[in-house]
Amino acid sequence: MKLLLFVTGRGIGGDAVIAHTISEALNERNISTKIVLDSKAQGYYYKNKNISWLKSSIPAAGGHASTKLNLFKAGLKTIKAIIQASLLIKSEKADGVVGIIGGGVVVGCLAAKLSGVPVVGVVSTPNDTKISIKCNPTILLPESPLFNSKNNISKYPSIDNYIPIKTDIVNGDKENILDILPDNYNSTKKSVLFSSGSTLFEDMAKAVRKYAEESDNINIFLIGEPLNDVVRDIVDYPNIMNLGYINYIKHLYDLIDLAVITDDGATLHETIACEIPVVVVVGVKYGRYHGLSKVFDGAVMESNVDNITSVVNDALSNELEMKKATKKYSSNIIHGTDTLVDFILENL
Repeated sequence: MKLLLFVTGRGIGGDAVIAHTISEALNERNISTKIVLDSKAQGYYYKNKNISWLKSSIPAAGGHASTKLNLFKAGLKTIKAIIQASLLIKSEKADGVVGIIGGGVVVGCLAAKLSGVPVVGVVSTPNDTKISIKCNPTILLPESPLFNSKNNISKYPSIDNYIPIKTDIVNGDKENILDILPDNYNSTKKSVLFSSGSTLFEDMAKAVRKYAEESDNINIFLIGEPLNDVVRDIVDYPNIMNLGYINYIKHLYDLIDLAVITDDGATLHETIACEIPVVVVVGVKYGRYHGLSKVFDGAVMESNVDNITSVVNDALSNELEMKKATKKYSSNIIHGTDTLVDFILENL
């Protein structure tokens, strides 16, 4: 069986990671897969792993932050994109399609319908959810408005599922990175990681800077490529250990006591799988709010930039209780990839 995985975004962040995780899990079941990205996508995540991909137009409307204007503009491009994607499906002689989040779902699922091949949608935004449940079997990730909802009326099967992660993420060993950490790392202090994913957004930069200015007894790690020079300047501060874009995240997870991240995506699932308490800074990415502290009750605290220091310190004070709460979810997250792949194969 050969499947095409249509993926939204630039091929550098969370959606690309999710697609790669699904692809690898399918490959382990002897299913051939090929990633499809938008023709303009940089694909840095896949380049770094020497993974090739196919190109097809996948218009984006901005995901959770989409506006009516963005949706209208994306909609105008979608018909042409669906036809182009359908031709790709046929030329690749694919047996089925997996549409992954946003435009990847819209284009992938509708092109599969046009091509007469089965398809499963993996959704997380209001718009991809609406389209997928009306057209095909659907996997609802926690950011989807229908996750854990009793109002999902569809003639197609669907499941709630945590975001798939690589299961070896829990096998990190901090001893592997102690020699490469900055000189100001102090093993006797608590360690906190700040991250907004592969890209460092301005509000997360402001949060880490504020915390660094008000805390001198904590190892403060920061990862991610700054969005622009303004963000780069904000995090230029002596007690912020800015690690940039790293490839040893699982070892860093083994080192830290608390993660300060955004209210979305694979990083939240990875940290909880590793039984790390979490503080989410809400609204960092274009004002988005997903309420995932309710999905992971007790393991996640919410903050904004203004009160970041008090919330992080409260979380560190309640670290043991929060860590206990992470254990309620860790196993299900780790096994979530298998559940997701089972559903795909049952419906293709």
